[in-house]
Amino acid sequence: MKQKTGQILGFIVGVALAIGLDQWTKYLAVAGLKGKDAYVIWDGVFELQYLENRGAAFGMMQGKQFFFFVVAAVVIIAAAWLLWRMPVSKRYLPLLVCLCLVVAGAIGNMIDRVSLGYVVDFLYFKLIDFPIFNVADCYVTVATAAAAVLIMFSYKEEELAVFARKGGKGRKPEEKTDGEEEQ
Repeated sequence: MKQKTGQILGFIVGVALAIGLDQWTKYLAVAGLKGKDAYVIWDGVFELQYLENRGAAFGMMQGKQFFFFVVAAVVIIAAAWLLWRMPVSKRYLPLLVCLCLVVAGAIGNMIDRVSLGYVVDFLYFKLIDFPIFNVADCYVTVATAAAAVLIMFSYKEEELAVFARKGGKGRKPEEKTDGEEEQ
């Protein structure tokens, strides 16, 4: 139980640090970019440009704040459930980091929605005219993609069985059920 407590504490600290970085970069964006022309990092490719996003990704669903609160709550509840069921093992550390970043991204943008009524976005890939985004968006996107790759190519089905709801409990990867053979 002591190891599980350490895992949960590490998760909370990781989330807090990631949120801190997100909020700091947004503070810098407001202080340095609001009301100013874009700051060009690489001409024609990448720039910093201030934007107040009242919607979701790509500016969709403008003004649907309640929906975003519900989505963030579902993400946090699902993450808590996954964290609780995740074995304390170095093998699951990459998945734990992904989970940490997804939660940090959801909370980071939620902080903006609650305190400002919009999300501060400032990263713009001009080369492909990609919608302006922020660090929290990067967390969610990169961590979700990494988790998908891990689940598809790194973890075996038996290792993911700990997250299955079989009788309300998963099983540890090393546990065998009736009919399973040693490999």
